[in-house]
Amino acid sequence: MNSIQLPPFLDRKKSDACVHCGLCLQVCPTFLETGNENDSPRGRIHLMRGLDEVKFPLTESIADHIDRCLGCRACEAVCPSGVEYGGMLEATRHAITQHRKMRLPQQLLQKVIVERMLTWPNGLRLAVIPARGMRRLGLTKLLPQRLRKMVELIPQKPTRFPQAPSSRQEKTEAKVAAGIMSGCVASVFFPGTNQATVAVAESSGYSVDVDSGSRCCGAIHAHSGNLPEARKRAQAMIEFFENTEIDIVVVNAAGCGSTMKEYPQLFNNNSEWKQRADQFSSKVRDVTEIVEYLPISLKKKRPDHPRTTYHDACHLCHAQHITEQPRALMQEILGNNFIELPESDVCCGSAGSYNITQPELAQRLGARKAKNIISTGAKVVVTSNIGCIMQIRASLQSAGAQDIAIIHIADWTMQAKK
Repeated sequence: MNSIQLPPFLDRKKSDACVHCGLCLQVCPTFLETGNENDSPRGRIHLMRGLDEVKFPLTESIADHIDRCLGCRACEAVCPSGVEYGGMLEATRHAITQHRKMRLPQQLLQKVIVERMLTWPNGLRLAVIPARGMRRLGLTKLLPQRLRKMVELIPQKPTRFPQAPSSRQEKTEAKVAAGIMSGCVASVFFPGTNQATVAVAESSGYSVDVDSGSRCCGAIHAHSGNLPEARKRAQAMIEFFENTEIDIVVVNAAGCGSTMKEYPQLFNNNSEWKQRADQFSSKVRDVTEIVEYLPISLKKKRPDHPRTTYHDACHLCHAQHITEQPRALMQEILGNNFIELPESDVCCGSAGSYNITQPELAQRLGARKAKNIISTGAKVVVTSNIGCIMQIRASLQSAGAQDIAIIHIADWTMQAKK
């Protein structure tokens, strides 16, 4: 594309908080892989400031460095200045999308596959039928590499939760009314995980009577910089739950949960909607935040359980600062059969739609994650995000480690009833 000068788009007070100390470099997955300063938080903030202050124009090269950011927010966890990098990234991507003319293949990938197909459950269900058929017949080798990698991410069949009819037997006395955000992708690929999430909530003393269905929360749009569409989706989600009498909203996808907790940031220029978003976001809970209330029957020791490790989903540990609750549960149940994963909080390469839009780097990060998992000797990997499950499963298969299982923590927790 031709060089373009962007109008100001950053909150200068927030962007100036970065003092370029460099502590973020060694936790940034893309910098660890490329060694390129422009692929680090410090380097990207320099590029963001330069664009915002019109020190240099937007070029395809600069846009590529911004595109290659996972948005994992590991940098925020170590930043001594409290830089709100995630918000700066979304603002920058929004400014770029307003003025950048994407090549046709990029437009189709971002606007049709990522922002439309992934968030349209009925269309997604139809699209995966031929994809699964090609995998069963071994025909994926005939596809272009990028399309082949996308097909490899698709679960061969949706998750199932066979204990759903009996789950209520373990339900404790309900004290809090809850709703569940089932999500667009999870409704298609992980319906069993949604059922397990309901079972976890009900076993923990919540009455789950409201389901958002396959509504999209707008996370994928916010992370891509399509803030107008993210606001539209957020408003629909808020309005849906405003018409219910629930105290909390349980989420089992880390990226969705972090965006829903940060809805107010989408409405900084709209006081009415910001207030409504504040009220809604205060009710959002990741499923790992309620597992401490599980009954003893679901926390029984499992001495014969295979060695198990835990992968931290980026938007759970970095954006929501949730790391101890899932570990406490697993350590209580597994004892010495729980083993920590090296670089557990380094992104696996899923990052929402990153493994679709940036397949090369995603594959490298996935291979790094698979190598670390294999090094533990674990036969089971537990995590809290469906995107991570698909990415890690594909990475383990590519590494020849098909015997290692990857499972959502809600599904894993309810296995105690078997």
